[in-house]
Amino acid sequence: MNMMLASSLFIDKHFHALTHRNYRYLWLGQCVSLIGTWMQNIGQSWLVLTITGSPLKLGIVAACQFLPILLFSLFAGIIVDKFPKKNILLVTQTVAMILAFTLAILVLTDTVKYSYIIVLALLLGLNNTLDMPTRQSFNIEIVGKEDLMNAIALNSTTFNMARIVGPAIGAVMMAWLGAGWCFLLNGVSFLAVLYGLFHIQAAPYVRKKSSNDGMMKEIKDGIVYIARDPLLAQTVLLVTVIGTLAFNFNVLIPVFTKSVLHMGETTYGTLMSCLGVGSFAGALTMSFRSKQGPMLKLSIIASLVVAVCLVLNGLSTSVWVCGGLLALTGFFNIIFATNSNSSLQMHAKEEYRARVMSVYSLVFAGSTPIGSIFAGFVADRYGANGAFVCCGVLTGVLCLIIIWNYRKKDAKKSLGEIGTAS
Repeated sequence: MNMMLASSLFIDKHFHALTHRNYRYLWLGQCVSLIGTWMQNIGQSWLVLTITGSPLKLGIVAACQFLPILLFSLFAGIIVDKFPKKNILLVTQTVAMILAFTLAILVLTDTVKYSYIIVLALLLGLNNTLDMPTRQSFNIEIVGKEDLMNAIALNSTTFNMARIVGPAIGAVMMAWLGAGWCFLLNGVSFLAVLYGLFHIQAAPYVRKKSSNDGMMKEIKDGIVYIARDPLLAQTVLLVTVIGTLAFNFNVLIPVFTKSVLHMGETTYGTLMSCLGVGSFAGALTMSFRSKQGPMLKLSIIASLVVAVCLVLNGLSTSVWVCGGLLALTGFFNIIFATNSNSSLQMHAKEEYRARVMSVYSLVFAGSTPIGSIFAGFVADRYGANGAFVCCGVLTGVLCLIIIWNYRKKDAKKSLGEIGTAS
């Protein structure tokens, strides 16, 4: 009894989003589904590299998976607010399940081709274009603003727990049975999240149309709203840099494993799990401090530490050193992502939230095509070491420019206020 009471108090204090019944259904479903997603992620990367032997072609597949997000995210933000989010998620999760089964059948029947993987990556990206902003803005409907940051941190915890378990299982599965079983189990795992969604009962927020303005006018209004708010604008710019240059692990780690460490699937899965361990620790850290709310300073510090870790990883040639640095990178990546995501959602007005989160999806995931092709191109020319160093240096320089620019604007504003007061 005392143990149960202690567990209940611990959850209330650190994981208070789980006290919401609807969120528990969603969270438990994601716990299962995301393990399958990470199995597919590492399976697909290794499959492409095995078929083509080209880091650039691997980068192109990653780019195709996120290209639709780059092209259509802003339109998705308008659509998300006009329909119940639960219904949208039921459709997008079903489509993702069908695509996973399709890839599994192609691989298990030995009919898979590089061109087929490209097409499936594009279709999954198109599906995720609608899925991502929907999931981001659905959280506040099922937990409220007070527990929003805790829910986001718990989502990151789940995502990164899966990043540890998924690659580990996927690596063993690939070594024993082949990549096709990774895709098959991923398809089955979607049943858990669909079950959870069916049992969620929440009052949906559907934005009423306030004028006869077209979709382009609504998109423009959302962008102008972000640009005029210094906190939103600076956060979005930092997310753009990190999303483009610091999240290319699906391209760089398999290449690094093969060409620098000269290892196989097991080492690849281990390194991806190291990244997940660090990310999991970062997500737990943010969950424990979620009551304090997001801080811009935290995003700034985390972005600069990530840049340094990327450079150091590029200079390493040891599996142990690389694993440790990837864990550290994962920790600060999640600190940055969770804090930035929370800042945008909590700071944005309700009528703009879906549009703000569609911009977040655009710059965080939609920028991946640029980053993936860039990372693949540099790795093709200068090796995975050179790509890690290049991405790290560019990340650090661009983040410093953004920080310095907004500090300068704040200083000018403060001087102007002093002059007015005088």
